[in-house]
Amino acid sequence: MEKNIEIRYQQFKDRNELSEIEQKLFEEAKKARKNAYAPYSEFYVGCAVLLENEEIFSGNNQENAAFPSGLCAERTTLFWVGANFPDKKIKKIFIVGGPKESAENNPPIPPCGACRQSIIEYETKQNENIELYFANLNDDVIKVSSIKDLLPFYFDATFL
Repeated sequence: MEKNIEIRYQQFKDRNELSEIEQKLFEEAKKARKNAYAPYSEFYVGCAVLLENEEIFSGNNQENAAFPSGLCAERTTLFWVGANFPDKKIKKIFIVGGPKESAENNPPIPPCGACRQSIIEYETKQNENIELYFANLNDDVIKVSSIKDLLPFYFDATFL
């Protein structure tokens, strides 16, 4: 039997369609992107996370000459937040990325597979979905209500 998977998402073409907090997350992710360490790929990504207490934390990708020792912006940010605020729920994640020089012409950049798996772990841990936004620098934004929308056949602790 063949089945289909439907992906539910929202697309915004203008930052004014975003709420005030979403616009702030967008700006924080863009700011974090500028400080990415990406001398090899020149692909700069910033991430901002909103906690349940309304605090925002950000991070960026960090590369390393000894591949794959670097880390994506999403995992850099999530792991720092998880280490420092283990009991706080994550409400929203905002990702902005693209090539260093021409990011405006790229589509919104979604999280890679490893980051999707890491986000699933936090959703499972907190037993609550995390809204996920990914964008380019040209105000194109895509929103999903849960990482499960991008990773429908996910692996979690129930398989162990």
